[in-house]
Amino acid sequence: MAEAGAGAGAGLLEQLKSCALWSWTSLCTVWCFLVLFLVYVLRVPLRINDNWSSVSMFLNTLTPKFYVALTGTSSLISGLILIFEWWYFRKYGTSFIEQVSVSHLRPLLGGVDNNSSNNSNSSNGDSDSNRQSVSECKVWRNPLNLFRGAEYNRYTWVTGREPLTYYDMNLSAQDHQTFFTCDSDHLRPADAIMQKAWRERNPQARISAAHEALEINECATAYILLAEEEATTIAEAEKLFKQALKAGDGCYRRSQQLQHHGSQYEAQHRRDTNVLVYIKRRLAMCARRLGRTREAVKMMRDLMKEFPLLSMFNIHENLLEALLELQAYADVQAVLAKYDDISLPKSATICYTAALLKARAVSDKFSPEAASRRGLSTAEMNAVEAIHRAVEFNPHVPKYLLEMKSLILPPEHILKRGDSEAIAYAFFHLAHWKRVEGALNLLHCTWEGTFRMIPYPLEKGHLFYPYPICTETADRELLPSFHEVSVYPKKELPFFILFTAGLCSFTAMLALLTHQFPELMGVFAKAFLSTLFAPLNFVMEKVESILPSSLWHQLTRI
Repeated sequence: MAEAGAGAGAGLLEQLKSCALWSWTSLCTVWCFLVLFLVYVLRVPLRINDNWSSVSMFLNTLTPKFYVALTGTSSLISGLILIFEWWYFRKYGTSFIEQVSVSHLRPLLGGVDNNSSNNSNSSNGDSDSNRQSVSECKVWRNPLNLFRGAEYNRYTWVTGREPLTYYDMNLSAQDHQTFFTCDSDHLRPADAIMQKAWRERNPQARISAAHEALEINECATAYILLAEEEATTIAEAEKLFKQALKAGDGCYRRSQQLQHHGSQYEAQHRRDTNVLVYIKRRLAMCARRLGRTREAVKMMRDLMKEFPLLSMFNIHENLLEALLELQAYADVQAVLAKYDDISLPKSATICYTAALLKARAVSDKFSPEAASRRGLSTAEMNAVEAIHRAVEFNPHVPKYLLEMKSLILPPEHILKRGDSEAIAYAFFHLAHWKRVEGALNLLHCTWEGTFRMIPYPLEKGHLFYPYPICTETADRELLPSFHEVSVYPKKELPFFILFTAGLCSFTAMLALLTHQFPELMGVFAKAFLSTLFAPLNFVMEKVESILPSSLWHQLTRI
């Protein structure tokens, strides 16, 4: 962990210090090229001093073929550099010019050589990733999923868009059949009707079946369906869930007494347990939506104590979000200490909440300029390392937190490490990041440095399993068509490859234009140069008018 933190800190410092290096290198390269192009290629004399007349006379005696050959040679050299840079980048994952510049010029700026630690981290990541297999793209129920009637349908009424895909709703139908039905439903008429209702594709047919079941008996699952799909407000949904809780609690107590009388009763008790847990969890979410956050926290804690083994509902993620709303950061840390364990599955909520807590300790005073001068403190390195860990787990989240990409309503199912999980997390946690002063600024300065830490190619992974290659396909099934699915960030081309490609194309175009239109290019260059040096000529004229002629003559001789 210490090595990873040191590597993350050094990576941030390298990023901050290299910005100035690349800016100066690019500026000097472009300026030198423009001077050579204007003076040697387009034969434009600089009339600042009479000493240029001989140079101008020499250049005017050259034929247009010479200038075409000069620009063509420049284009050829740029093309060869581009080919070499591209080959080196494809093989080693970095720019050769950038690597040499950082290795030899960064120490002059006060940088610290970090190759040994990076190499050790990379080798550890390689060995770990070799032992681990690529995890399958398993779709999970969204712990913070919205209510269809009170939220998803209202969005459809306002915008005319469907926020849920057929694939997502079909997965929910399968979940409902798994959690709310069992083989003994035929013994109870109301449950038999609901068993058919969960299989219906038409929402109105499901709602009608739920009302039919309630006419027979107080059926908990019928109230659940109406609360989820018919209620148009959260208050109405909460009222129906309270009625469901009354009916579901009675069924749970009766089946609890009979669960040991046979496998049939055991399955019925398991179903009644799922129904009761689902109702209590949704009641807690209703309280959270209606602003009764402390009440929601108490309900979630009681539910986790009463049913500690039902971790499939991921109630702790609801608890973390509610505690962050209360700004009870000590309680959030206590929950993370229990669930952010190496043996438990991770999620964006776990990783990014841990990063938020560490960023909170340093973000209010963090400055990229100050960090580049003095280096990162231990607390800052811990925060940067936590951000790198979170971004490696799910690289799609930062663009939503930094509002570089627009949010949509989260789906009912998410794909861990995918765009769907990023939307679900940012939809509820963006306000918590904004509340912590400087947290988003620290995230903005550091999140892209994550991809420098991951061994190349990026699919190898560093702190987690290799990133699954099937996330994009699964996310396209979960997310609506009007949303642009975020794709796993690929390693971007280095600056020098792009610069060399542009330089090669620019000089080739100049060679072609000079060969075809030599006179026109000369006129264009003279006009451009006269405009460029107009302020300088104006200053020189003012200086000549102010200084005595004898003094000016002595200065020109010097």
